[in-house]
Amino acid sequence: MEPDFDEVINRVGTNSLKFDFARQRGKPEDLTPMWVADMDFKAPEEVTKALEHKARHGVFGYSEPDERYYQSVKDWFRKRFEWGVESDWIVVAPGLVYAIYAAVRAFTEAGDAVMIQQPVYYPFASAARDNDRRLIINELSYDGAAYSIDFDDFERKIVENDVKLFILCSPHNPVGRVWTRDELIRLGDICVKRGVIVFSDEIHADFTYDGHEHLVFADLKPEFAEICVTGTSPSKTFNLAGLQISNIFIRNKALRLKFKQDIRRSGYGQANVMGLVACVAAYEFGESWLFALRRYLTSNLNFVRAYLGEKAPVIRLVEPEGTYLIWLDCKKMGLNDKRLDEFFVKKARLWLDEGTMFGAGGGGFTRVNIACPKSILERAMFQISESLKNL
Repeated sequence: MEPDFDEVINRVGTNSLKFDFARQRGKPEDLTPMWVADMDFKAPEEVTKALEHKARHGVFGYSEPDERYYQSVKDWFRKRFEWGVESDWIVVAPGLVYAIYAAVRAFTEAGDAVMIQQPVYYPFASAARDNDRRLIINELSYDGAAYSIDFDDFERKIVENDVKLFILCSPHNPVGRVWTRDELIRLGDICVKRGVIVFSDEIHADFTYDGHEHLVFADLKPEFAEICVTGTSPSKTFNLAGLQISNIFIRNKALRLKFKQDIRRSGYGQANVMGLVACVAAYEFGESWLFALRRYLTSNLNFVRAYLGEKAPVIRLVEPEGTYLIWLDCKKMGLNDKRLDEFFVKKARLWLDEGTMFGAGGGGFTRVNIACPKSILERAMFQISESLKNL
């Protein structure tokens, strides 16, 4: 049966970061939350059944991933992306942010330079700063419609700052780019030439729109695999973020040992047993659910595009090629960033992610999570358009 993504599920009172902690984060409690990147949909039924089966067993002792676990992960990436990987490349971690922090510590020293491409997922910057690394920004170029990479600036800053680690976001959050083969190869060739290690965050790999294909960076050239740490997780794909499970692929044995050493030093041991169970169930049985979800997200995106074009043309949709997070250009509204945030909170009664949190180039933008029932999305767009009448 087709999953019912139209079902509105009450998440209030479930310790949901998205719904239950507005006051603690300085927001009014009556806002419609469309910010943090989890979905308002139930996970696939097969995942729920697998978790129920484990819960009924009643023993939740220390657990390790077994061969079935590794096989399910390998099969998913082989089938979805034609990427053949080995079990010993996979390092299980509690999440992508944890893994990024671990990579920063494992592959750089205090004072070393770490490069990111802002506007980008904000923990990238935090991972560098919190570990006393120098943050170097290769700001993405925006032409008023789409984003591209300034490759000359990219290489120049690597050389000038002796960059040791580059954190790639692919597909890109929040601007929605799915990088092309030529773009990724050009980035990779520069990093190989300059001796830069790449952490490629590919957590949104399963979400691309028609005409766009996600390419695994490490699989494009053998030499890329030798400098790359690939971050993946079923959490975005199947709405499992709270189960804290991710799979980090590292072909280069020396890099893998350094990464594992940092994980050990952090005190992290066995993975969350429920995360292990959910990952296997999702990758073995969740593909049809994902296909249905992608169709639903495409419908939601089509609705937003049409609605903004007709009812709120002052707000431009930066056309996404991937992810379920859309990036809205609000510069024509003529508001500074403080007033723009106040507009969405106080007028439109929405909790969105203000663009400034994503760093350089984020001013004048906002990020909206469209992984919700269409009725909620319709209400949110209506609240925006009505509020614009009184701007």
